Amino acid sequence: MAKLILIRHGQSLWNAVNKFTGWVDIPMSERGRAEATIASCKLRDAGYTVDICFTSMLIRAIETAIVCLTECDEVCGGRLPYIWHDPAEPDWHGWDRHFGEPDKELKIIRSPALDERYYGDLQGLNKAEMSLKFGAQQVHLWRRSFNVRPPGGESLEDTVKRTVPFFEAAILPELKAGKNVLVAAHGNSLRSILMVLDRLSEEAVASLELATGVPIIYDVDTEGAFTNKAVLI
Repeated sequence: MAKLILIRHGQSLWNAVNKFTGWVDIPMSERGRAEATIASCKLRDAGYTVDICFTSMLIRAIETAIVCLTECDEVCGGRLPYIWHDPAEPDWHGWDRHFGEPDKELKIIRSPALDERYYGDLQGLNKAEMSLKFGAQQVHLWRRSFNVRPPGGESLEDTVKRTVPFFEAAILPELKAGKNVLVAAHGNSLRSILMVLDRLSEEAVASLELATGVPIIYDVDTEGAFTNKAVLI
């Protein structure tokens, strides 16, 4: 059975001060780096290893992936991780052109499909202050409803439409091939994936809370069936 390991990035600097972050590229806080380190230790202690990693384009998710893979060397199973760059990228400069040993390397693949939900005109604003300005019920709808968009932003439904097709096209085939996959992403991009894996309703997924830095693991068979969900609290 392959393993799918999902982890929401460690606390970011804007999580710490209660700001809407979305696509703003904010790094982790000291607490966030500690959360990722603890997650790495939990994966090691539970005997999990990773063969390939997927993450978003945002630094807080990339940082989380790297810490999870490198803080405890055993998580990489003796492989050396590197960030893969698509040669089709407009600014590609041969970033990953090398002549190493693929079986001793661990590819980290970034994709905008795994980016956080776009919060549009709310990005950078304090959540509590927006509740005072627009009302707690309205802000709750923007944050936790399935199909209500914040001003200029994405709904969770919009996020599902870009995240799930990428999961099915890029991540699921690696799992069916027997590889253990780490996905380091964001609250809403992971909610989108969990909606499918756990067969959640629109109401259930909108209210789902995901803690930062906590690994969620599924067993996956060669047919792509997901079983035996575990949370490393």
